[in-house]
Amino acid sequence: MKTITKLFVSSALALGVSQAVYAESIALVGGRLIDGTAEQPIADSVILIKDGVIEKVGSVGTLEVPNGYRVISTEGHDVLPGLWENHAHIQLTGHADYPHWQAEYADRFVDEVMPAALVQLLLSGVTSVRDLGAPLSDTVEIKEAVAAGEIPSPNLYTSGPFLQWETDEWQSHYRWPIKTPAQAIEKVNQLADAGMEIVKLIDQDDMPREVMETIVQQAHKRGMKVVAHAHKPDEIRLGVEVGVDNFEHTGLTTAPGYPDDVLDALKERTATGIFDGLVFWTPTVEGLYNYETTVQNHEHFDNSCWHRGLKEDTIADIKQSIEKPGHLSYSQLVPLRKPTLKNKIAQLKETGVVMLVGTDVGIPMKFHCQTTWREMATWVYEMDFSPMETIRAATYWPAVMMGVQDQYGSVTPGKVADIIAVNGDVLKYINLLQDVDFVMRKGVVYKQDGQVNEELLPESLRME
Repeated sequence: MKTITKLFVSSALALGVSQAVYAESIALVGGRLIDGTAEQPIADSVILIKDGVIEKVGSVGTLEVPNGYRVISTEGHDVLPGLWENHAHIQLTGHADYPHWQAEYADRFVDEVMPAALVQLLLSGVTSVRDLGAPLSDTVEIKEAVAAGEIPSPNLYTSGPFLQWETDEWQSHYRWPIKTPAQAIEKVNQLADAGMEIVKLIDQDDMPREVMETIVQQAHKRGMKVVAHAHKPDEIRLGVEVGVDNFEHTGLTTAPGYPDDVLDALKERTATGIFDGLVFWTPTVEGLYNYETTVQNHEHFDNSCWHRGLKEDTIADIKQSIEKPGHLSYSQLVPLRKPTLKNKIAQLKETGVVMLVGTDVGIPMKFHCQTTWREMATWVYEMDFSPMETIRAATYWPAVMMGVQDQYGSVTPGKVADIIAVNGDVLKYINLLQDVDFVMRKGVVYKQDGQVNEELLPESLRME
């Protein structure tokens, strides 16, 4: 990260950027506030922000703006909490050949790929992200750079490497095989000591039950959340029994739905308490549902937003890898899976699991600057979610899942000032989120009136 750090520091000094920018007092005035809670939207809202924290919330005529606050008009806009991307891969950026990517770009993850992914997410309105699967040393370095203010970034929660029963050699730097309970404790402790907040399981049904159970118990003992793939019925069955917090993907390939015993187990677990009984599920459904549309029309690949922060040869390599979306072996089963998706989503809704918006962004053809809103639009327009519950699945509920709802997830007094705004009625036209006009993170305005404040970014992450 030395290059990025040097660029950012020299840029900041030249522009007079300092920690004072984080202490600016700002009033957002005029827009309709959808605050992320169960409250009704507030028309003509006023939001006072001081030292990066939401101080007061009210409306024009009931809450005056004190002297010394910079007023930013949000008239005509819907104002929301910053979005969460709950299933990201920031070491990936859309390339279709995983072995090639891991072999050729591992030495670029920290200095190029991961910073580019984080800034692209931030500028698209994502102010918190869960990164689920990357080399541990790279993840630690990126987290340190973010914490030091060297990379403008969403609030970053990470798992480090996947934990699983077996791995291929080319995956060994970001996937760890776990064979015994003792090894499970050792590796979970290693992740926790390195600052990871999440443990990521995949193919956990291949593990002996004792090993999987030890992973979950040790993770919870260390205050970590456990997320697990839900591609196979036994992954879910075992996960429910041993206390996995959050299941990922819709899974079950071309099967029409989830087995009855799996649904019954989920219903039983969701009935055990209030917040303690919650089971979370991140279905990552958009890429599957819209794959055939992408094959027919992939003009969105030409949107240069995903080029931000990437070198020309990286961009060219990604482009050639996805030139023929219909040829990718990665996606050949998807047309057979699509007809099952609405039923699976409906089944999950009936069990009482709490859905979270996440996209698997970084996998082939899915770019960090344009994926989260697509997932939300698919929920509303195809999967029969209301706009309000979709917004809460991308704001409030992820904060609850990670246990940080006292700081994030809503635009309410005392919370960190992570706020976005879009021009128009997002409750009627959820796809307005593809063009976020305003992005504030910790009280710092990175985007206003649709224009990025490029001066707040390191030179390597600016657009011409």
